[in-house]
Amino acid sequence: MEAIVKAIKDFPMINVSVSGNQIIKRKDINIGMATALPSGNLIVPVIKQADRLNLTGLAKSVNELANNARNNNLKPEDIQGGTYTVTNVGTFGNVMGTPIINQPQVAILALGAIRKVPAVIETPHGDFIGIRHKMFLSHSYDHRVVDGALGGQFVRRVADYLEQFDGSREI
Repeated sequence: MEAIVKAIKDFPMINVSVSGNQIIKRKDINIGMATALPSGNLIVPVIKQADRLNLTGLAKSVNELANNARNNNLKPEDIQGGTYTVTNVGTFGNVMGTPIINQPQVAILALGAIRKVPAVIETPHGDFIGIRHKMFLSHSYDHRVVDGALGGQFVRRVADYLEQFDGSREI
């Protein structure tokens, strides 16, 4: 979630919606998080003003909303106002998925399962094959608003932030 929020700040035209013939630029970053329910259904609670939360705040919000969703304790306002949605198809072991845009939003990101795979490692002393953790990101977007350059740059930036994450940093 933190990487996505940072990338939205870098590419704010991902954080827009369409209303008729108008494009509405959203000031707040409200992240919808697709949540699987015990019944097999799906609901999308929203982390409001996610850009104002640090990593700990985001994690607490994710856990609280997911628990409330699974225990049927969401309020109507908990599922309203999303400006961008994230879904985790990796939860079910899927490596990749094709996410469907939660309109009137214009984009959605699906996270695949993290798997160990062989990868080419480039070094100054030559290339070698190593085992690395890899995850596919699937990004769907509305071409009326988001072109391939913006969509591609955005998902690359999310990947950059994920790859640069420092697990030992102070939070």
